[in-house]
Amino acid sequence: MADGSVVRPWAAGLAPGQWTGSVSRPEGEMAAVSFETADDQALVSACLDGQNAAFDVIVERHRRSVYQICYRFVGNDEDASDLSQETFVKAWRGLRAFKGQAQLSTWLYRIAVNTCLNRVQAKGLSTEAIEHDAFEDTTADDPGARVLRDERARAVRRAIAQLPNKQRATLILRSYQDLSHREIAAVLGSSVGAVKANFFHALSNLKKLLGSEP
Repeated sequence: MADGSVVRPWAAGLAPGQWTGSVSRPEGEMAAVSFETADDQALVSACLDGQNAAFDVIVERHRRSVYQICYRFVGNDEDASDLSQETFVKAWRGLRAFKGQAQLSTWLYRIAVNTCLNRVQAKGLSTEAIEHDAFEDTTADDPGARVLRDERARAVRRAIAQLPNKQRATLILRSYQDLSHREIAAVLGSSVGAVKANFFHALSNLKKLLGSEP
């Protein structure tokens, strides 16, 4: 689905961390209505206490950005939706592993990136991530200009598909999610220096791969 909708993980009998089964809501617990204003750490704690509604809020809060990352890797709605779903299922299952040392969004992005890279490698999916609107003026009405723009877009997508994984991920997170070098380092589990180097090499390799493309 284009909006990155995600099915509730517990609907299939999945559970966060080691917790299994459904837990009845004890008196005095956080009311569902208050989840909307709770911070991510409070929502995680509520999930681990068996309050499934808290994970609904986590999904609603982060699903669009997770979907966008997945779409940038695979370039089609069907695969991006599947990858978003898989990301949140993995997050639900491994929720106890989240220690709060980084933002929940960073942790989710890390899961999404790794899930996408695994899928791309396993199925040989080409990256359709870089769209022409990132580089070109899409307001042009001239049909010839649109054709040329589409050709350029396809050339860039082919080039992106050939980048090493870390460079591809860095480029997507920096250019399209607008994350800082420090945030990308946290997502990829690397240093800020490595992120800067990957981004530089990604751009350099793109130029080489594009060669004499228009």
